[in-house]
Amino acid sequence: MVDLDQIEQIFVILNTLGTIILIVLFWKTIKHLEEASKNARIQTNYRFRPWVGPTNGIKLMSVTDNHHQFGIDIKNYGEIPASKIIAMFKMKNEMMTRDLLKNPESLDSFNLGPLLPNMEKRYWFFIDSDLVEKAKNGDTDIFTLLYFSYDHLGGKSGYGMISQYDPKADLFLHKDMWVD
Repeated sequence: MVDLDQIEQIFVILNTLGTIILIVLFWKTIKHLEEASKNARIQTNYRFRPWVGPTNGIKLMSVTDNHHQFGIDIKNYGEIPASKIIAMFKMKNEMMTRDLLKNPESLDSFNLGPLLPNMEKRYWFFIDSDLVEKAKNGDTDIFTLLYFSYDHLGGKSGYGMISQYDPKADLFLHKDMWVD
């Protein structure tokens, strides 16, 4: 027959095993919550922010007063508004690099204002028609750098592209594109 001391020892052993199991479960729960919070932070940084980018390429819009007008449509693909979108532009006859953005004063800039989620805006720029004709004749190349900088709660971001004018298609082909 089992006496009271043996029953008490059995309960102490069961209590100790139960406590160890609870500690392991709590530890696993804490680890799971750490991962969940890390995923939430990543999701907040990448999903809950504006994502501004083009909806199409740079296209010829019109020719007036001896200037070719080109335009590009941009859209906020994100779920949060982008405030104070600044369009920066530079045109040269030779290939450019992103390093030009280190000195934004050397770029033409224009404040496009805010961009709500799924909203689109158009930015246009002008190139002298004589220069376009020289490019069509093969006498020169035309390269453009476009960069759209915007503010949001997480900081500052941007989308940029360097493009070359293709005289045969009468549009610009992207040579480099990036997201900051």
